[in-house]
Amino acid sequence: MPKTVTLPNGETVPALGQGTWYMGESAPERAEEVAALRAGLDLGLTLIDTAEMYADGGAEEVVGEAVAGRRGEVFLVSKVYPHNASRAGVQAACERSLKRLKTDVIDLYLLHWRGSHPLKETIAGFEALQAAGKIRLWGVSNLDTDDMEELLAAPGGHACSANQVLYNPSRRGPEFDLLPFLAEAGIPAMAYSPIEQARLPRGGALGAVAKKHGVDPFQVALAWVMRAGDVIAIPKASRIAHVQMNAAAHDLVLDAEDLATIDRAFPAPRRKVGLEML
Repeated sequence: MPKTVTLPNGETVPALGQGTWYMGESAPERAEEVAALRAGLDLGLTLIDTAEMYADGGAEEVVGEAVAGRRGEVFLVSKVYPHNASRAGVQAACERSLKRLKTDVIDLYLLHWRGSHPLKETIAGFEALQAAGKIRLWGVSNLDTDDMEELLAAPGGHACSANQVLYNPSRRGPEFDLLPFLAEAGIPAMAYSPIEQARLPRGGALGAVAKKHGVDPFQVALAWVMRAGDVIAIPKASRIAHVQMNAAAHDLVLDAEDLATIDRAFPAPRRKVGLEML
């Protein structure tokens, strides 16, 4: 059975989804990107994450084409720029995203990172979008623990459904306080760049664990990110073969020895580390 993560409203979503950062930037590659996303849907990777920032909306257009005729299968996530995150601005930005995505509703709409607009204004904009049926759920991205504390203290803040952050074996800072805080609040984390945009070392600990299981090192990294059951991994794959490899990470279970091997190579943080971003 595919791994799932439970959202605060009780809904379950795939623990392994599809990212789209850098998609939509090249017209000659568009057909291949669309095909890759559709192949992912066939393999159960039905959570697709995108953003108005990616290729200035181009990635949303790719997603819109990929989910055409299959919208009911997809849990669709998009993100709003901080400078668009005023009460009125977030509503206008969402309308533009909906048009590019060719859909009537976004399942989860995230503040991409924190900007100058007060969080309470952004929340009010999200609530207006929910009332209008334009989005079902809202959340945030790149918010550290202190930001999350402020968010949850704001009117309506407890409705936050996810926090998308940079997290992989080489970026373990969130484990010190942010991930425990989110777990206590019942808010899942979404891990972007879970294989560090293919820059994680393929040898060493990941290579050793991969050899033991007869898999690819990046599959090990994806399984590691999903190991706790409350983190959603959203790797980007622009080619069908890459999507197929990612999907196979669903079935990989790391044992205590594997985790210890990875811990030695990529130690867990012993103190607070500021949230990193790519």
